[in-house]
Amino acid sequence: MLQMEPVSMLTAALVALMGYFIVQTIYRLYFHPLSKFPGPKIAAAGRFYEFYFDIIKGGMYIWEIQRMHEQYGPIVRVNHRELHIKDPDYYAEVYSSRKQEKDFHAVSAYGMTHSMITTLDHDHHRFRRGLLNSFFSKRAVASLEPMVLEKVNRAAERIEEAFNQNELVPFDKVFAAVTADIISKYSYGRSVDYLENKDYHNDFRDFGNVAGNLSHIFTFLPGMMGVVKVIPEAWLQAVQPQAVGFFSMRNLVRDQSLAMLKETRRPGYKSPEGAERNIFHALCDPAVPEKEKEIERLTEEGLGVLAAGTETTARTLTVGTYYLYHDKSVLHKLRQELKEVMPEPDSPITWAQLEKLPYLNGVINESLRLSHTLIMRLPRIAKDHSLAYGEYVIPPGTPVSMISYFIHLDPKIFPDPQKFDPDRWIRATEMGERLSKYNVSFTKGNRICLGMNLAYIELYHMFATMARRFDMDLHNTTFDNIRVDREFGPGLPEGKNVIEGYAKVTKVLTE
Repeated sequence: MLQMEPVSMLTAALVALMGYFIVQTIYRLYFHPLSKFPGPKIAAAGRFYEFYFDIIKGGMYIWEIQRMHEQYGPIVRVNHRELHIKDPDYYAEVYSSRKQEKDFHAVSAYGMTHSMITTLDHDHHRFRRGLLNSFFSKRAVASLEPMVLEKVNRAAERIEEAFNQNELVPFDKVFAAVTADIISKYSYGRSVDYLENKDYHNDFRDFGNVAGNLSHIFTFLPGMMGVVKVIPEAWLQAVQPQAVGFFSMRNLVRDQSLAMLKETRRPGYKSPEGAERNIFHALCDPAVPEKEKEIERLTEEGLGVLAAGTETTARTLTVGTYYLYHDKSVLHKLRQELKEVMPEPDSPITWAQLEKLPYLNGVINESLRLSHTLIMRLPRIAKDHSLAYGEYVIPPGTPVSMISYFIHLDPKIFPDPQKFDPDRWIRATEMGERLSKYNVSFTKGNRICLGMNLAYIELYHMFATMARRFDMDLHNTTFDNIRVDREFGPGLPEGKNVIEGYAKVTKVLTE
């Protein structure tokens, strides 16, 4: 029998591999079910075009997608298997309450595979969400109001201390400490008390920032998180100093999960009820199937809840605070409205009362719209039915995505879209327009943000407290600090992995 030389074998393998890629590319361009959809051929051929913009150039594919829409229209093929639609009125069709799944490549960006937020299957997600739903209902969140107020008032004390000591207020860090303290208390029954740290050091925030920096790498290399977990902490910290927070938070959540699991498995255990019952009591409850209580699953669920409950709301508060103190006329108008229900700066107030204030609602809606907390593509897959968009029929099983950034800055819906204009929401209400339909910060449908009500109670109380108690001047903080130049999950300014804000308190209000 003839034997091939090693060089010949290598050549044959390379030729076969090249032939495979050529055939695959021809199929994707001309015979694939999505071959008739508009878009550049280079994007339809595979994911290397996306790789170039998101990995090599760093989170820039969002702008190339925008350019595609300008050239090809409202529906484009952004890679060989995914479509993107830029049409605000179609959002509810993609993010609906019908049975749908998430896309594996998209959820890989989170670096987790066992949490509710990354669960692909519709029914499995519904089960996991059902374990937590009751904790985030409006009624349940309203019962947390005393604890929320405790943390908000402590933040106000820290800001007043900065005034007395003639120090700057890093308000992005203050807000992240508030939200982290609240979500940790609600999750485990014990606050991490980041508001007590002099520099507001926040492992939850560091974890989210490290994960965000790696999100595009995880998308293309889904197994990369497994590698990250086994890298010695000192090595990773040498490359990425914030990694210390990544490991600290992961270890904290893992230890808490193990402790809770041990408690629920002891003989005679009775699950707490009412205010004593927290999120991890529910996740570790004896009635929950054992497979759902594997330590890696509990750790990832905890990480997801804590990270999401910290940075997203803090970011919205940071952006809103920037605009309030950048345009003092907006601050003045909000303060005058608040004085009607808060005659004194420290007058007691409830969430229910604050919800009735039109201008405060406008401030919150504009803060949500312009904070761009999650502008990554979030594909949904309708496995059992096709979708119709204009002349196109989208085959079942196709990942279809939309980007919130494009909706929130659509000038047809929000004239002068970069302007922070709380009155636009009041005008819309007076004209009978449902502008809230286009506020998709929490997404829509059966995967809508679980913590939405918790976010709202924090936003209402924190904005009311800031506006009613403090005059501040921004310090070295401009629009560049919150500008969206690239996408790493949230929108980020060039060269930054967080948005930041600093201010000098000029007056603590007494009336």
